[in-house]
Amino acid sequence: MSEDSEAEMPRYKCHKEVWAFKISKIHMNDKNDWIITPTEEGYMPLHVSYSFINKHNPQVGGYYVVYKDGYRSFSPKEAFEEGYSRI
Repeated sequence: MSEDSEAEMPRYKCHKEVWAFKISKIHMNDKNDWIITPTEEGYMPLHVSYSFINKHNPQVGGYYVVYKDGYRSFSPKEAFEEGYSRI
């Protein structure tokens, strides 16, 4: 927030439910497909598009996130773990 502001901006608390997994590996396979591998066992690696990689710049240790409306995104570890608890 700028020092020039006279009042603090309104604050918001997140109350959304999402589907997500922590990322253990991101790589390109021999077919030039991008693969994101979850840290949790029992889940298959996920194929994602180059446009997803380019737009969201996912990183190992962060979270692959799917929202209720189907939107898919990436959240850095600190931001995700500060805002979400597993249910």
